Amino acid sequence: MSSSTTTNNPTGLDALNNLITSTLDLITRLETVVANITAENQRTSAPSSTEEPSNPHPEINPLSLASDSATLLRAHATKLSLLIINEPFTPSAIISILRQLTSGPLPGLASAAQICVASQWTTTISQDLGYRISRVLRETRALVGKIPGDGKALKDGPAKGGRGSIANTGTLWAACDELVAFAKRGFGGNLMKKTEEMRDTVKDVMEELKEWGEETGSDDEDEDEEEDDDEEEDDDDEGVKQVTQSLEATKIADTQAMLDDLMNSSSYIPRDDPNKIRERLESCLRRLRLVTLLYQAVAKRRFKSLPHTAPAEGSDLPTRLDEIMVLLKKIPERFGSLALAFYELDPVEIDKLMDQCFFDCFAVAELLIKPWDGEKDEFSDWVVKFQTEVKKA
Repeated sequence: MSSSTTTNNPTGLDALNNLITSTLDLITRLETVVANITAENQRTSAPSSTEEPSNPHPEINPLSLASDSATLLRAHATKLSLLIINEPFTPSAIISILRQLTSGPLPGLASAAQICVASQWTTTISQDLGYRISRVLRETRALVGKIPGDGKALKDGPAKGGRGSIANTGTLWAACDELVAFAKRGFGGNLMKKTEEMRDTVKDVMEELKEWGEETGSDDEDEDEEEDDDEEEDDDDEGVKQVTQSLEATKIADTQAMLDDLMNSSSYIPRDDPNKIRERLESCLRRLRLVTLLYQAVAKRRFKSLPHTAPAEGSDLPTRLDEIMVLLKKIPERFGSLALAFYELDPVEIDKLMDQCFFDCFAVAELLIKPWDGEKDEFSDWVVKFQTEVKKA
C-alpha cells in the first residue's frame, strides 16, 4: 500500500520520471534551436549578406544573460549531482531542481543565443556564443540523463559504459565556467582573444616550417627570432626592424649535404635544391614573422579599443569587423596549406599560395589602416611600414 501511495504521489517516482522525460525533451529542443541559430550565422557569415535577423530584445545584453543563466545552472547542477548519489534518495528535491532548471536558466541560454544577432554582435561572437551554449546544454542533458528513475541513489562511476555523475558534473562546471569567462570578456575582448589565438596558429606554422628546414641543415638565421615575443608587445615597430635586419644575416649551413644523406627522404629539401625551395622557405619565414607581428598589433592597437558591449543596431562597425575577421581566419588556413606545399617540394603551389597568403595580409592591413572613428592614427603609420617590409621580404 505504501509503495503504491509513493508511486502515485505527484512528488513520487512517477512524477520524477515524467519530469526527467520532459526535461530531456526540452533540452533536446533547445539544442536544436541553438544549433539552427549557429548554422544560420555560418550561412550568413559572408560580409555581403543582407538578410540578417534583427535583435528582438536590443535592450538585453545576450552575454550577460548567458552568464547569469550559466551561473544559475551550475549551482542547480551541483545540488542535483549530490542528490542523485546520496541516501536517502529524495524525488521531491530533485523535482524542485528540475523545475527551476526548466523555468529559468535553460530557456535563458537559448534566448541568449537568439538575441546575439550577427548584425549587432558580429558573426564571430554569435557563433562562438552558440557553440558554448550548445556545450552547456549537452552536458546538462547528460547529467539529467543520469538521474535514477528507480528511486535508488547512484553508486558513482561509469556503470553503464559512460561517465559517472561526478565526471558529468565536472564537465558541466567547465562548460559553464567557459561560458561565463566568454561573457566577461565582452565584445572587444572576445575579438581580441580570437585574434591572439589565430596569431598563435600562425606562429605554430612558422615553427613547424622552421624545424622542417633545420632538419635538412637549415641555417640559423631565425634562431633568435622567437626569443623576442615579450619585447614585441612593447614595441611593434622595433619588431619589424629586427626582422628586416635579420634578412642581411641569412646564410645556408654547411651541414646541408650530411643531413640530406641522413634523412634520405624526398620530403626534405635536396642538397642541390634545383627548385630553390630553401630560398622560398627563408622568404616565407621572414614574412610569417611579420604576419605574427601584424596579428599582435591588430589585437593590441585595434581590438583592445573596442567597447565591452556591442554597438547600437544600425552601426556599420559589426559589418566592418566581420570583413576583417573573415580574412584574419583565412590567413592561418592558407599558411597551413602553404606548409603542405613546402613538404611536398612543389614550387608552383608554393608560389601560388605565397601570393594568396600575402595578398590576404595586405588586404586585412588595408581594412585596418583607419581607426574605428577617424582617418589616421599611430597604427595607420605602422600598417604602411608593415606593407613595405612584407614586400622587401
